[in-house]
Amino acid sequence: MVSITPLDITRAFAISGIPVTSQPYGNGHINLTYRVGTDSGATYLLQRINTEIFHDPAALMTNIVQVTTHLAAKVAARAGEVSREVLTVVETTTGESCYQADDGSYWRVYNFVSDAISYDAAPSAQILAESGRAFGQFQRDLADFPAENLTETIADFHNTRVRRTNFEAAVDADRARRAAAVAKEIDHYRGYHHLAELFTGADSLPLRVTHNDTKLNNVLFDRYSNRAICIVDLDTVMPGLAVHDFGDAIRFGAATALEDEPDPAKMTCSPTLFRAYTRGFFTGIGSSLHAREIAGLVDGAAQMTYECGMRFLTDYLEGDHYFRTGRPNHNLDRARTQLALLDSIWAQREQLTEIVMSCARQLSGENCR
Repeated sequence: MVSITPLDITRAFAISGIPVTSQPYGNGHINLTYRVGTDSGATYLLQRINTEIFHDPAALMTNIVQVTTHLAAKVAARAGEVSREVLTVVETTTGESCYQADDGSYWRVYNFVSDAISYDAAPSAQILAESGRAFGQFQRDLADFPAENLTETIADFHNTRVRRTNFEAAVDADRARRAAAVAKEIDHYRGYHHLAELFTGADSLPLRVTHNDTKLNNVLFDRYSNRAICIVDLDTVMPGLAVHDFGDAIRFGAATALEDEPDPAKMTCSPTLFRAYTRGFFTGIGSSLHAREIAGLVDGAAQMTYECGMRFLTDYLEGDHYFRTGRPNHNLDRARTQLALLDSIWAQREQLTEIVMSCARQLSGENCR
């Protein structure tokens, strides 16, 4: 069988010129990504959609096209630079948003955002604040988009109750025969199982269009000004809760170590970084939040850290089939580091809540409605 190359795939899209160079790009856990250059000087981002996780690529791309079209109109209305501030989906030569190759794989192409960089960890509080402003603006721009128009690309993605059930099933099944060696971690996560009950029933929050993967490295920054310019990785844009988007950003951005740091002792939640992100977030989101959403932001950070760490441990117990790993015990390292972060958030939650309320009062007093 003749193998299909990234250049072969890119020729199926309505690009400028003939593709001549390709190289792996980025370090995402899920999709395979290439940077492709053409003989006309144009540059594109080619991605293989992971259909083991995203079972309906066409629906996924319909979501992305709807959201990017809406965002582009918002950016244009405030005289922004649409080509750099919103991902642009490049259609296939037959007018589709993705392409199915002969081997059954699905691919998509975006215009490459020029002169942009991303960060795996914030080099300064200002960078983190900028990411908060960008994600806040993202929420603000989509506040008038009907969430019910979007498909749920991963069922129960931030349904923490379901994640807790899946975790317990993985412990019971012990498919990879690892449970005995991580009994301490299992019990530690069980001690936080009450977090799965947040934002349910009478305490439920408004459903919004959310990004659902608000890590710092999903924000592109201008290479020269370090201004946040574009939100990327839109696969999980779907109906969700604003507190989850905020919480996942804190899980990543206010942490004092990377999420896969092998030494969990290095991981805490920094109040300084937490304040920087929160100030930026309120600057971006304006008057879009309700008072009960503001009151739930710190709990959202705790719940997302619990949920994500528990997912890492679940994957470890099941044999590392979901998250991409680069070393032995990679998912276990991630799970342990998230536990350390969760402990830190929980111990500081009164202080963090005061930071949230202070930022809301100082920057967006009208938010508290």
